[in-house]
Amino acid sequence: MWNEFKQFALRGNVVDLAIGIIIGAAFGRIVDSLVGDIFMPIIGAVTGGLDFSNYFTALSGNVTAGSLDEAKKQGAVLGWGNFVTVAINFVIIAWILFLLVKGMNRLRRAEDAKTGTAEKPPEIPADVKLLTEIRDLLQTGQTT
Repeated sequence: MWNEFKQFALRGNVVDLAIGIIIGAAFGRIVDSLVGDIFMPIIGAVTGGLDFSNYFTALSGNVTAGSLDEAKKQGAVLGWGNFVTVAINFVIIAWILFLLVKGMNRLRRAEDAKTGTAEKPPEIPADVKLLTEIRDLLQTGQTT
């Protein structure tokens, strides 16, 4: 059983997956910081300090608090402002990742063009070429 586990754990795909997860977690923290520490303050400054995170709708008559945390202690609340904040964060993160992937693809295409390693269409097999020639000859009415 130990040998089977070692084979599974040390398989290339498992190690690659583990590395990908670790890098993804680190990248996630970088993107969270970028959004929370750079973009959201700019958006807050542009919108006059608007912060959706404390917006809520009281579902109980007992709720009189002004902040979401205090309101949750008093009774049932619908914290829709926090959802709006998370949705805005998602859109910003998705846009940043889109721009990142777009830039990486542009760099890859430029590198491929520089080195001549761009993807070439696969070569047509000999039998397909022969059948194409026969078809073309039959269409033109030529025979050999």
